[in-house]
Amino acid sequence: MTGKDSRRLPPFRTRITVGLVPTLALAAAGLWSSPAAADFRLCNNTSSRVGIALGYKDAEGWTTEGWWNVSSRSCETLLRGTLVARYYYIYALDYDRGGEWSGQAFMCSRDKEFTIKGTENCLARGYDRTGFFEVDTGEQRAWTVQLTEANEQPAQRVPGIPGTMGPGGPGGVPGLSNPSGPGLPPAPAPKP
Repeated sequence: MTGKDSRRLPPFRTRITVGLVPTLALAAAGLWSSPAAADFRLCNNTSSRVGIALGYKDAEGWTTEGWWNVSSRSCETLLRGTLVARYYYIYALDYDRGGEWSGQAFMCSRDKEFTIKGTENCLARGYDRTGFFEVDTGEQRAWTVQLTEANEQPAQRVPGIPGTMGPGGPGGVPGLSNPSGPGLPPAPAPKP
């Protein structure tokens, strides 16, 4: 037997090794791939940085949270996982040019980072009373809100991408669009 022959694998082991390589590659690919995320996201399609506060109702009751700082032309996941409610509420501030996206659903907030339980007696509890705009997710598993500037066309619903929307036209804040336009009716109070 020569040195060359001593390094050869027996034919049976060669077939097992060759057969395992594609199987292991397929298994590894399966470990790294995951299903599409079911999250509540916000995309800032403006030329300004914005601050975002979010209100929602879960099994424990009403909660408002803030602030997410979202850079110009970027997106941020506000809540991870499958959505637990149909209605979510957003208040947004334009840090660079001033102005806000707001609505008629009043909830508690404050200037610094916060998580506040409950929407009642905001002022008496030492919080601000802030008007949020309503987002009706239609009970989808995932949703993305698009903030746009007043001079841009509202985003259209895109089949296969639940929750894409833009504000419905010029609003009460100069230079910003009104998120209470078609598809986002103002709410006098948060819905259960």
